[in-house]
Amino acid sequence: GASPRHHDRRIVCSDMGRTPDRRTGIVAGAARGQPRHGLARVISKLGWCSRSDAEARIRAGRVSVDGRVVLDPERATDPDRERIRIDGDELAAPARRYLMLNKPRGLVTSARDEHDRATVYRCLDGAGLPWLAPVGRLDRASEGLLLMCNDPEWAARITDPATGPDKTYHVQVDRVPDAALARLLEAGVVEAGESLRAKSARMLRAGARHGWIEVALDEGRNRHIRRLLGAFNVAVLRLVRVAIGPLQLGTLPKGAWRELSAAEARTLAVPSPTKRD
Repeated sequence: GASPRHHDRRIVCSDMGRTPDRRTGIVAGAARGQPRHGLARVISKLGWCSRSDAEARIRAGRVSVDGRVVLDPERATDPDRERIRIDGDELAAPARRYLMLNKPRGLVTSARDEHDRATVYRCLDGAGLPWLAPVGRLDRASEGLLLMCNDPEWAARITDPATGPDKTYHVQVDRVPDAALARLLEAGVVEAGESLRAKSARMLRAGARHGWIEVALDEGRNRHIRRLLGAFNVAVLRLVRVAIGPLQLGTLPKGAWRELSAAEARTLAVPSPTKRD
């Protein structure tokens, strides 16, 4: 669990200005009139563990609702009105935690990897943090700014392509980039049935054979930048995410992490004004 010194650092981003219920972590009245959800999803939404872990605990008979063991992960549950226990302990949402990690190249953005490759959780070993999930993804060969939290609603706001913050990348390519390439990236292409484009692109610096460009995306598809550049026969040598909205990677060392301030977490969760209808 989290170190006791962190318990008074609760950051409320799911519903600014109102305090979550101490038992459930859900804002009072927020779920009124809304449909109930499956038990595994409720446990995950409370930030206790991942949905797959919750399903495994339920099927193992470790979870009860109002004193009765429940074996069905899809059992409709209302956390405002029903008491959930895991291994006999009443479920209380841990204090919300939001952190940024400078992901090194070569780590998988996943809690578990089917090929037993090292994951980003290696960077959190021994930190005494509660369960945290990555917010979005960086592929194994990419590096830079990765957010992690135990607040699924906050994470959904950050990753929402319609209202979430832009993501900015510095990309080293296997040619000397120029303004023409930047214009091509902004115009975009259709690749494998998907529209790929950069919100903005500009040259940063160039050497004799290689160069760096800055690319901003307002939505992120699988291997978006690599596929977009590949459509113009440009290969990526390095790809570093340097910002999410106003949050900069800055001088955070590779493999290191820090917690976001309350102001940083709030600002990231505010819908981007440039994306509003």
